[in-house]
Amino acid sequence: MITASRLMEKALFKFASQWIAGDTYADALLSAKQANENGMRCIVNMLGEYHTSKNLINNTTENYKNILSSFKKEGIKGSISIKPTQIGLYLSRKACSENLEKIVKHAYHYNYFVWIDMESSEHTMKTIQIYHRFFSRHERLGIALQANLKRTHDDLTDLLAVGAKIRLVKGAYREKAKIAFKSIKDVDSNYFKLMKMLFKEGNEFGIATHDCNLINGAKKLSKVYDKKFEFQFLKGVRDELKPKLLKDGFKVSEYIPYGTNWLPYSIRRLKERKRNILLLGHSFIRSHLV
Repeated sequence: MITASRLMEKALFKFASQWIAGDTYADALLSAKQANENGMRCIVNMLGEYHTSKNLINNTTENYKNILSSFKKEGIKGSISIKPTQIGLYLSRKACSENLEKIVKHAYHYNYFVWIDMESSEHTMKTIQIYHRFFSRHERLGIALQANLKRTHDDLTDLLAVGAKIRLVKGAYREKAKIAFKSIKDVDSNYFKLMKMLFKEGNEFGIATHDCNLINGAKKLSKVYDKKFEFQFLKGVRDELKPKLLKDGFKVSEYIPYGTNWLPYSIRRLKERKRNILLLGHSFIRSHLV
């Protein structure tokens, strides 16, 4: 007998499946191939964070290596994105670094790029320190920075000084007002300031937002500063805009999450910004129109 909670979970998954590839990395590879066929690159991320089980951490590390091997075998154009706490940071910086080393070496062997996701503020400094250490030896490595954090201006300044590859996001974690901008207006304003810094002083960066005002701002800045960058969108969101950007000559990557931990991830995406509910709902309706 199917319980009410199971029915609710199935209903939620039908909604969430527009931006979640599925349970396995085989599902993610299918979405990655589709992104490539549509003229986009892919960024594959295995869902899950704050792992404390060594077996789970090791399995996650191996999964990322398997994804990279499959990328090479299938000729997929893209990269992977890793959350530090899913490969050991919640246990120790040493554990995280050892597993990241395994993944980065595998990526280097196959000539693929690796992104490091940014998590909640308690891990920001450690994540940046790990990135600095690895980027000095592995140039095909990028890091996400969150526009909602007040410290990000200084972090971006330091990272740009060493030529770091940056993915700029708004931020999906609830943070205290002491360290984070809380209003949509303030977050958007800071995002634009940081984005302008990237166009002035950076290169090879990702503008990761679904916000039309910020996307248009990036398009205008690209006419002033000739920089190598790409727009990054979540799978299944703003699908009407992606081909237009490609037609205009911009590079576009699709962020493709997969895994059984889709429910907490989806809830956080919806809680991140109230307008995300409208945006995701709009994308869901458009995808089901005949």
